[in-house]
Amino acid sequence: MEVAEIETMDRAALVAAWVHLFEKAPPRGISQPVMRRFLAFESQARQRSGLSRKVQAALSTPTAPNSEPRRRDALKPGGRLLREWNGVTHVVDVLETGYRWNGQTWRSLSAIAREITGAHWSGPRFFGLRAKARR
Repeated sequence: MEVAEIETMDRAALVAAWVHLFEKAPPRGISQPVMRRFLAFESQARQRSGLSRKVQAALSTPTAPNSEPRRRDALKPGGRLLREWNGVTHVVDVLETGYRWNGQTWRSLSAIAREITGAHWSGPRFFGLRAKARR
């Protein structure tokens, strides 16, 4: 299947091509432009005997180069985070289902940081769990 051919397909033809290449139906709600990109990439990869060694190596690397590993395991239920902001000390308790701050349960530290500061912050960075990004 050629990329030029994929570009002219209607939705029904794109779905048929998807089923042919991936042996299953496309995800619900996937747009035609996204389907075209996936199909073109997969078709080209198969024509060229798969992915390049560089791409395979990048996909097998657990984290992106020069990035910190995720530290979710450092926060265990029962833990407590403290952060002083504008003279007020904020205490966040780590729960099994999220975080408790000001008597309310939150799903993310970033939402709490945003509520405290009024600005978009990375929650882990705001509470000192991640170092500043290097430039």
